[in-house]
Amino acid sequence: MLSLAVSLKMNPANAPLTRRTFIQNGTLVLAATSASSLPLYAANADSELCVGLVTDLHYADKPAGGSRHYRETLGKLEEAALQFERDQPDFVVELGDLIDAADSVATEQKYLRTINQKFSSICNSRHYVLGNHCVDTLKKQEFLDGVGQEKSFYSFDQGDYHFVVLDSCFRSDGVAYERKNFKWTDANIPAEELEWLAADLAATAKHVVVFAHQRIDVNNSHGVRNNAEVRNVLEKTGNVKAVFQGHSHQNDLNDINGIHYCTLVAMVEGSGAANNGYSVLRLAADGTIRLSGFRNQIDRDFS
Repeated sequence: MLSLAVSLKMNPANAPLTRRTFIQNGTLVLAATSASSLPLYAANADSELCVGLVTDLHYADKPAGGSRHYRETLGKLEEAALQFERDQPDFVVELGDLIDAADSVATEQKYLRTINQKFSSICNSRHYVLGNHCVDTLKKQEFLDGVGQEKSFYSFDQGDYHFVVLDSCFRSDGVAYERKNFKWTDANIPAEELEWLAADLAATAKHVVVFAHQRIDVNNSHGVRNNAEVRNVLEKTGNVKAVFQGHSHQNDLNDINGIHYCTLVAMVEGSGAANNGYSVLRLAADGTIRLSGFRNQIDRDFS
């Protein structure tokens, strides 16, 4: 009998909660460790969307560097996949830095094939946000071709929501990141993309959720340099509910002018299953958003 612990949630104080999930003979079962075990998720309601989220996997077949354990993200993603199998998301999103840097195009493409084989098996409907490490050695089109995605920034509708995928991998002069031609602290959303974003948001009356890699809510090295301009576009229509982002590797949340900017924890940080982090996002028709975090990811509730 195979017994593999998965889906152990962590609270904001990083203390384990009281419910564990195991696989026994290929079937997911639950083992409560005390009488105070938390309730399971309810089955997806017809009016509710479910989205699986991961970020900053930095997969690479190379030794750990500092707190980043590159090879271990394969196993961590497998754990997340088991949780997503249980929750049956409508689609899954990786918020950037799916791979880490390599010394050659061929090596980086190998990293991408390896991790995307795992990621693409989770769900037929997937979305990839470009991170700076995704195009450290590769060109954007090489990354997109590797994952089967047509564009680096775009939008789509599902249910009562309009979703936007942004690409901040541009230098201040508007040149796209590729082949080590950039500094990671110089992240920008260029004028052409901002014009598209303004028109796209003006054309929808649905609740809007944005997916990004570099942060739009801070002015430090992890932030998009023209973040104030981007936020101004997001705020104009009044229907943007939340932005989910990665890049800085730590849980964070800022509420700015009615928009929730939620930064998710990186999967690559720390060794062992206890240092994993991934999320299930639930979006109700009335605009209520609930983020259920696992392992080191904090739960969030937005109205």
